[in-house]
Amino acid sequence: MRFAVVFAVTLCWAPSAFALSLGQYKDDLFAYPATLSQADGGAFRTVDYNELRDINQRDEIPERRVKGQYVTLAVRSAQKDLVAATAAGPVRHVAVGATSGATAITLYIHGQGGSRRQGVDDFTFGGNFNRIKMLMWKGGGLYLTPDFSEFGPKGVKEVAALIDYYSARSPGAPVFVACGSMGGAICWGLAQDAAVAPKLSGLLLLGSFPSNEFAASLAAKRKAPLFLGQGSKDKVFAVETVEALYKNLSAAKYPVRMVRFETGTHGTPIRMIDWRETLNWMLAR
Repeated sequence: MRFAVVFAVTLCWAPSAFALSLGQYKDDLFAYPATLSQADGGAFRTVDYNELRDINQRDEIPERRVKGQYVTLAVRSAQKDLVAATAAGPVRHVAVGATSGATAITLYIHGQGGSRRQGVDDFTFGGNFNRIKMLMWKGGGLYLTPDFSEFGPKGVKEVAALIDYYSARSPGAPVFVACGSMGGAICWGLAQDAAVAPKLSGLLLLGSFPSNEFAASLAAKRKAPLFLGQGSKDKVFAVETVEALYKNLSAAKYPVRMVRFETGTHGTPIRMIDWRETLNWMLAR
């Protein structure tokens, strides 16, 4: 099967930073469904989610194997299962792309019952992990999915150490951390970490829970952009609590965006997030 991939990595030198953007990759397949409503100039959006369309018509085997047009398996040639020797001990992880000299670094943090393998599974979650792998690889970046021992302080230290390990090999590369479900505990912990917070260029909370402490965190003081994605029928973490965090931060003029997936459930944001749109918004800041 032939396919076309077009990526544009633009470096524009400014007094203290550079701007980078990820080029197109299957944008038509992964674009958000219709917008039902929006507020705050589009920073808050409610989009139409339909299980029959967005799972059954997209997947060859619902929730287990997406149809072939959504994935490009060539990215597996750039994927390695590794163990990094860090200050927090050995951290097992999967790395996709440039392990040194990366233009940007994106991590996916799994939730309860997951592992480093979840975030590199090409066929589950509608092929959306394959898309972020391709975006980072073809954009000269690095995508990481780590294992960690717990969702508490020790796990935060392990992920922080992995970020330090790869940041040292790609000096100046912006770092983005996406946390699914209970993995949000790692994101909120990293926001407070004195060594890692200055490196964070954005946090993405996908079907996760809010933090009342984030607004006072080191990452928030640096105005690291925050993305919140939540299903309106999430029975694990109620959408209303996440919307409350969005409203509080938005009222304080914080760089935050939220997408509410109407009728979506707990795993919907992982399946439906538009990685390219979100990361390019963060990179533009």
